[in-house]
Amino acid sequence: MLRAFERADTIAPSESAVLLVGETGVGKEVMAEYIHRHSGRSQRPFVKVGLATLPPELLESEIFGHERGAYTSAVADKKGLFELAHKGTIFLDDIDDFPLNLQPKLLRVLEAGEVQRVGSTTPIAIDIRVICATKVDLKDMVERGAFRSDLYYRINVVPIRIPPLRERREDIPLLLRSFLDRYAPDRPLPLTEEAMRVLRGYSWPGNVRELRNTSQRIALFARDRIDVSDLPEEIREENPATIAFKSCLHCFSEHGTSLEHMVNCLEYNMLKQALAHAHGNRTKAAKYLKTSLSTFRDKLKKYNLESESPAD
Repeated sequence: MLRAFERADTIAPSESAVLLVGETGVGKEVMAEYIHRHSGRSQRPFVKVGLATLPPELLESEIFGHERGAYTSAVADKKGLFELAHKGTIFLDDIDDFPLNLQPKLLRVLEAGEVQRVGSTTPIAIDIRVICATKVDLKDMVERGAFRSDLYYRINVVPIRIPPLRERREDIPLLLRSFLDRYAPDRPLPLTEEAMRVLRGYSWPGNVRELRNTSQRIALFARDRIDVSDLPEEIREENPATIAFKSCLHCFSEHGTSLEHMVNCLEYNMLKQALAHAHGNRTKAAKYLKTSLSTFRDKLKKYNLESESPAD
């Protein structure tokens, strides 16, 4: 995350297009706002567009605008979101959901700096900075013909990857405290060590958004302190093997991968989770996975995980 923010700080003052890459709920919109606030356009509009939430039949009109009479319900001229973002920044979230048939029109807006409303033949000049976000590998979509290559290279000037929460578990206590202070400002609500251990061990498939919602639920029902019993059932009962499996399954469904890579990923994650569960003790971790210590050591060597735990 520090590397991601360092990259954001470097490019924020520029006019370069930015592509934020990360799973759903990691905080791509927060990063986009951060870049806008630290840019020369910070006092200008910041327009957020959730492409996945816009109905396909309305998307073109909402983004590009329309002229009166363009279709039956167009009873007046309407500015699109690009026009509303003039002189500021537009954030196109879930760019991977942008319809293929409208991508040439979007490319023209980005290349020429002008937008043409539906039903009009007159282009309108606009001055905007574009930040896009994707939850999948756009390069893979390009190879499958589901996303235009020229548009991909236009928006992928500066890519910034935001890692999922399961890859930055050391952030969990900080984020949790921030959310608890927001939802229970008048109560300190300390956490027991066991509660924090369970929270750090959970896979967080919904990432920071799920942690925020969980924090709000905890703040509503916890009394003087937060114990394991105050945590949601799905968090309390998830075991390390399930965590590893969910992590790999999420990657597979979001990004797609080969069977060999999937198996290696699952094995790697199960080794890491078993070590975490056994507090670094290899003998206990091997027993947990129901394998011999020698086999467990060989697997650690295969995946360069020998430094994850002390020698026996």
